[in-house]
Amino acid sequence: MTQRPTLSPTIVDRAEQFIWLSARLLEQHRFAYHFLGGAADAVETALAPYARPDGGYGYALEADVRGPASQPLHAGTALLVLDEIGRCDAAHTARLLDHLPTLTTPDGGLPAIHPGGARYPSAAVLPMRSDPPGALLSTGVIAGTLHRNGITHPWLDEATEFCWAAVDSLETSHPYEVEAAVTFLDGVTDRERAAKSADRLGQLVREQRLVVTDPARPEEFPVNSSYAPGEYHYVYDVARTPDSLARAWFSDREVTDALDHLTAVQQEDGGWPVLWRVWAPGTLAEWRPIVTLNAVRTLRAYGRL
Repeated sequence: MTQRPTLSPTIVDRAEQFIWLSARLLEQHRFAYHFLGGAADAVETALAPYARPDGGYGYALEADVRGPASQPLHAGTALLVLDEIGRCDAAHTARLLDHLPTLTTPDGGLPAIHPGGARYPSAAVLPMRSDPPGALLSTGVIAGTLHRNGITHPWLDEATEFCWAAVDSLETSHPYEVEAAVTFLDGVTDRERAAKSADRLGQLVREQRLVVTDPARPEEFPVNSSYAPGEYHYVYDVARTPDSLARAWFSDREVTDALDHLTAVQQEDGGWPVLWRVWAPGTLAEWRPIVTLNAVRTLRAYGRL
């Protein structure tokens, strides 16, 4: 009797095994939703325990911000999860939108870290301040995701003006801020203005070499002084899908090289590495499955699976 040949596991097969082995329940259901025909209800149910009575989100939903306190970065993560399962609508965002004004700074933005969570640990790159300014890092993600889903609210009007002013005044930046700016520009309703702002932002990114465009020579690109050694950001980190405004910043060759690199750095256990500074064992365990899910979703968006 002839045996059927054993097929080599695909990128997604290996990622799936890593997810089942290592991921939080939320990322398990997110992976199942995207790649295994899983239900949106299961993702929403797994997200629910991170919700707080005040309308916000906590409990290390964003893994570098620990503790139960509601924080803007958690809110942004929650909205991105609801967005990916098609449930970032008025019904699912009403309580959060009523809560966000309680975190908003006088300039109309949200801080990266709100001092209400001062007693709980967070990564050193997210310092706790008693009177923090608004930050594009948090406000851009939330505003852009709400706009992309057609949400209207008085808070969003003010936050949108904050984001426009922040994006258009950038003279220097860092990759995480750029990623948040792109989320805002990809979602905001004024597409003509978004395209113009994206062109300017892309020039800044290229001039300041904030993104590695040649994965064979990453050492030629500077790493932010507050980052870990080797904490490079690649084309796919800012242009996660082909229809992102950031895609126009890079040549076809640069995109191809970046996707080749992303494929090549999948590790033997099926997961992708975390490049930023690991400051607590639990954060590494939680971040790797998130990074892995982002990687396979990006590869699929570009037709590489």
